[in-house]
Amino acid sequence: MANKRDYYEVLGVSRGANEAEIKTAYRKLAVRYHPDKNPGDAAAEEKFKEAAEAYSVLSVAEQRARYDRFGHAGVGAAGAQANWGAQGFGGIEDILGDLFGFGDVFGGGRSPGRRGAAQRGADLRYDLEMTLEEAAEGMTAQLRVPRLEACDACKGAGAAPGTQPESCPGCAGTGQVRYQQGFFSVSRTCGQCRGAGRVIRTPCEQCKGAGRVEREKQIEVKIPAGVETGSRLRLAGEGEAGPQGGPAGDLYVVIHVKEHELFERQGNNLYASVPVTFAQAALGSEVSVQTLEGQESLKVPAGTQTGTVFRLKGHGMPVLGGRGRGDLFVSVTVVTPTTLTREQRKLLEQLAQIEEKDLSDKGLIDKVRDIFG
Repeated sequence: MANKRDYYEVLGVSRGANEAEIKTAYRKLAVRYHPDKNPGDAAAEEKFKEAAEAYSVLSVAEQRARYDRFGHAGVGAAGAQANWGAQGFGGIEDILGDLFGFGDVFGGGRSPGRRGAAQRGADLRYDLEMTLEEAAEGMTAQLRVPRLEACDACKGAGAAPGTQPESCPGCAGTGQVRYQQGFFSVSRTCGQCRGAGRVIRTPCEQCKGAGRVEREKQIEVKIPAGVETGSRLRLAGEGEAGPQGGPAGDLYVVIHVKEHELFERQGNNLYASVPVTFAQAALGSEVSVQTLEGQESLKVPAGTQTGTVFRLKGHGMPVLGGRGRGDLFVSVTVVTPTTLTREQRKLLEQLAQIEEKDLSDKGLIDKVRDIFG
């Protein structure tokens, strides 16, 4: 899904393009890349399939609305599979039939009744933002997810309670009307039922015959410790209800961990910086370091230089789905004071005099060798 191009880009139209513009753009691509006009050209065949998939989504108002809202995740399997089958393929056949003068262009035709079969609902995506502390500990999140659910009144049938959808008399329930055109058997989407294979004489008042209504559902999801930005959790059956009583799609929760003011994360390890004074670095000391679990004591040995890195084992992030934790790496920064008291200045001046005397007593090269080993 992540490697797919934007459907509007595939067809070369703007996101505000109307139905006629989308259809015209697809016709041009279908003529250009159709396999019959490019025999043996795998690249052309791939472009033809890509354009057909894009048109199968953008030509159906309901599918296009979901795609505009959620991207490829919004159409999910419906965009890559169902649209090639029961949901949107008839419109493609109609166009290709007009262009090339035949139907069943992908061979074999369709079995009767496939048009009216129940279809799987669309997958949905929910982007969940959380802090680094929440990602380290795990959490239970309450999601409010807008989605299409089966109508309670008609149980997803679309017909008013006490009535049933009827088989379409125009196509005998197949969703297709067939006739001979020369040597070819041409099939077109039934104009009476628009390919559904059935007609509803008395629509349900609650859903207006759609069989589904939009509702917002609160869903509780447990986020395991150790997740990171890009982690995905799949909640089976929590997507949209399928048309005509079909099974629901899935809900994918995509994790986004916010940047932390102290820690930088790389995999399961954390990186931080701790300031120390010149005296602490020169004489050695113990400093307090902030970790995800609280304060920890870090021993800074005498002579520590800026950039020295210390490792606090087991103070990183938990291993997702496993045992153990990463480490916390602390980089020391020696801070030079910007303001001095009179006493501090006096002491530093005395130190400077001592250092200057040492340099005069010892060659500069020897002194540098002593400092850097």
